[in-house]
Amino acid sequence: MQSIGKTLALALLAAGLLSASAKAADPGLFRIGVCYDLSKAYTFATPQVSQAALDLAGLVNIKGGIEGAQVEVIVRDHGNEPQRVIECYRRLSREGVFVFDTLSTPASLAILPRAMKDRRILMQSLVGRADAADGAVFSWVYPVGPTYWGQAANDIVCIKQLHGGNLSDVKVGFVYFDYPFGQEPIEILKTLSAKEGFELILYPVPLPGSDQAGVWSKVRRDKPDHIISWMLAGAHRVASKEMKRSGIPMEKCISVKWLNEVDISNIGAEAARGLKRGTNVAGGQDIPLYKEIMTELYDKGKGNGPVEKTRDVLYNTDLAMYSIVFEAARQAVALHGHPITAETYKAGLEAIKNFDANGLMAPIT
Repeated sequence: MQSIGKTLALALLAAGLLSASAKAADPGLFRIGVCYDLSKAYTFATPQVSQAALDLAGLVNIKGGIEGAQVEVIVRDHGNEPQRVIECYRRLSREGVFVFDTLSTPASLAILPRAMKDRRILMQSLVGRADAADGAVFSWVYPVGPTYWGQAANDIVCIKQLHGGNLSDVKVGFVYFDYPFGQEPIEILKTLSAKEGFELILYPVPLPGSDQAGVWSKVRRDKPDHIISWMLAGAHRVASKEMKRSGIPMEKCISVKWLNEVDISNIGAEAARGLKRGTNVAGGQDIPLYKEIMTELYDKGKGNGPVEKTRDVLYNTDLAMYSIVFEAARQAVALHGHPITAETYKAGLEAIKNFDANGLMAPIT
């Protein structure tokens, strides 16, 4: 009788251990908080960008998730208002979310100190403050891909190539929205001006960018050899009209990456001829990941929005960003198993080496 009781106790203990082991290995859900401006300043980009995030999550789930963990992308609107993005962050944090994306420099700046204090991951893919690349200081902030400093520096490299490697006696005008997004590249441009010998002229544009006549009149008088434009949405169309009115050739202008197909259409294909865009991702639809999404989702009526929105370079931008987000999750599981936590996800991000975002970006580490 004592032997039977001992056997039963051992069996129950073994069952309990197995149950605990199964519970520990339960992959559960991997959730990302997408706090975007879906109603105000950034609506030229956020519909197709959030659609891409949802589509890629859908494809990942069809293929079994992150080593068994299903992916959930939670999209919320913050209207580009700091208090609303803070509330979005707090609410989703209470629900257990520890990876956040804002697609907005002002929104990112609003929650950055909170993410650092709370030990939550803040993705600053292609947006936000560039000095957050210093991981010794900003240990929970990940500016994955080219920062605004890097993007502006690339524009200067392009201009330098056009002048045979010598920028002395070259004038570069910087036309920018006069708030954090537009101001972010100024310090690196000043540094490069001192280093490379070109003259930098700053042209702040007041929000929302509908009145630029005075700015472009000054540009006409100063006669810069090249113009780097750091604006958004309808401001591109206003700028193109003022450039035409002032007799400034479109070929002089390099736009920030947020110039998209809708903007080109609004400007007019002929009027936009010669305009350049500093981009970070492969454009077009001849990309294996894009084709797979079309086959597995849109051809089966499972897409997360109009197929027309997928034919925009900004859709490709978020496919690249979320390829990195999900690759970090895979790395986290490979290193530490399930469930994915903030700490293991952080380790996963830092384990990424030479990853090209499924063929969409230059390799990152």
